[in-house]
Amino acid sequence: QVQLVESGGGLVQPGGSLRLSCAASGSIFSINIPEWYRQAPGKERELVAGITSGGQTNYADSVKGRCTISRDNAKNTVYLQMNSLKPEDTAVYYCNAVLVTTTGSYHTWGQGTQVTVSS
Repeated sequence: QVQLVESGGGLVQPGGSLRLSCAASGSIFSINIPEWYRQAPGKERELVAGITSGGQTNYADSVKGRCTISRDNAKNTVYLQMNSLKPEDTAVYYCNAVLVTTTGSYHTWGQGTQVTVSS
């Protein structure tokens, strides 16, 4: 069984920083098209950032310049560094990726990690 597990969320004051991690477990060859999404209460899930196998990145306009997505292929882990956090960044953050295994490729979501930005 393969899965994605997010960690690193928590309560932070406005202007603070957090680094989210998304670790893939199981017999995985590679993680394809990893992305971070978030969902705030009463709102639809939205794309925050993505990174290709070649390292190209894309960001939502709302986080551009404040967030950095990165990946460690050796650890099968994807990160989201978030700086200058704002109350409107409060949401559950989800990792999404296609996990390539010996039995096939699986589009997988993590369980989410809560980020709360409040004074």
